[in-house]
Amino acid sequence: MDNSTQNDIQIDKNLIKSIYKKRERDSHKGTYGHALIWAGSYGKIGAAVLASKAVLRSGAGLLTTYIPKCGYEIMQISLPEAMCLTDDYENFNTSFPDLEKYNAIGIGPGIGTENDTKNAIRHIIHAAKMPLVLDADALNIISEENLQHFIPEDSILTPHPKEFERLAGKFENEFGMLEKPKSFAQQNKCILVLKGADTRVNLPTGKVYVNTTGNAGMATGGSGDVLTGIITGLLAQNYSPKNAALFGVYLHGLAGDFAAKQKGEYSLIAGDIVDFLPAAFMEIGK
Repeated sequence: MDNSTQNDIQIDKNLIKSIYKKRERDSHKGTYGHALIWAGSYGKIGAAVLASKAVLRSGAGLLTTYIPKCGYEIMQISLPEAMCLTDDYENFNTSFPDLEKYNAIGIGPGIGTENDTKNAIRHIIHAAKMPLVLDADALNIISEENLQHFIPEDSILTPHPKEFERLAGKFENEFGMLEKPKSFAQQNKCILVLKGADTRVNLPTGKVYVNTTGNAGMATGGSGDVLTGIITGLLAQNYSPKNAALFGVYLHGLAGDFAAKQKGEYSLIAGDIVDFLPAAFMEIGK
């Protein structure tokens, strides 16, 4: 199936080079923002680690990761560059820090759907005064709790097709797979990144961008957590939500393409995408 229309805009290297910001010689870590990743639960701390690594590999100056207590040692050992805050609960998140301290906030990887986690998501959605990056179980909770209309304007949602169907209802046909995400983004004033073989970025203006990077090897657990981290990291650096989404999906796919050349599509894992982000940035910066 060709999931495109003649009005779609391609996310290609020329577009991304027009978005890309070179780093200034006299800059410092504060120049590149402070990101927050709110993620993880017992058995899924790896999702928080992948998202957190991707934030820093995408250039954010500082990162705080908020996780349940069971993930503290894992996070500190896996990513010593990250600051780590823990929830009062051992196995899942039930609260959140002062959100106004952060330049970008990514929520959802591996958080689970415990009732106390749902309550925390509800409070975050209402408390946030900036666009959020929302993925995975955060999206499932938003759909279950009917919070779609309360999402902060210009937030970036990154569902795969099944997560999107929970948010907006089932696709009735191939035309609906194109039009329903577009309408959702317009109605809810958000940026809807529908992940797939040809990831589509639906803007609240009605414009749709289609990514040109990526490969089948990226169809692996944790790949979406990496995308959440990349977009959050770019948002922290003061890229606009639109540009963070466009740049993020292109970088994610390009890093995956570099990884596939070295590892092969069959053996590619999500951590490889993080590992090849430096190569992707260097390619764009040429």
